[in-house]
Amino acid sequence: MSAGGNSIVVAVDGPVAVGKGTLGRRLAAHFGFAYLDTGGLYRAAALRMLRAGAPLDDVDALVEQARAISAEDLDDPELRAEATGEAASVVAAQPPLRAALLEYQRNFATHPPKGAGGAVLDGRDIGTVVCPDADAKLFVTASVEARAKRRHDELVARGEDLGLALVRADLAKRDARDSERATSPLTAAGDAHLLDSTKMDIEAAFQAARRIVAACMTV
Repeated sequence: MSAGGNSIVVAVDGPVAVGKGTLGRRLAAHFGFAYLDTGGLYRAAALRMLRAGAPLDDVDALVEQARAISAEDLDDPELRAEATGEAASVVAAQPPLRAALLEYQRNFATHPPKGAGGAVLDGRDIGTVVCPDADAKLFVTASVEARAKRRHDELVARGEDLGLALVRADLAKRDARDSERATSPLTAAGDAHLLDSTKMDIEAAFQAARRIVAACMTV
């Protein structure tokens, strides 16, 4: 099976605010697989750095914080804060951090917790770097305008109205940073199934993703 393990691996990649986390969770629940938001690992490392008052470019401290990530860190509500997301986008470009978290992600994929028969991982480089042999690969896209509106609505619901124009500009900046970094840039794997969710609600996107994954599992 994928990546040298006995579990089925589903990779869900795409840019920020495209809905891949929601899709990943629903796919995992539907198929009875374990789920890992790999972006949460980078957010957790960044949040630990912010709370420690450490410069985000202190690579040694960053790797140390990454290796200390716990389950409690991954459940911290501050992971979803805009400041955490911006910091995570910055530190994610550091090759030593990516190397430190790579083994964790691959172990999760090949040996899912609680005896699950498979794993769904979402992120930026799951299908290209973390699990290049995944059984099913999705690359979820949507227009910047659609993603900005979704992200803005999410922030408003949390009482963090930064303004739609500012959210759109932030997404464009993070897209460029993710796509242009030298290590593990955001890009679709050559064998990934593209899913453009611009004009889809979450139910339509999930049904489309479910069909793709189900078809891959029967091959």
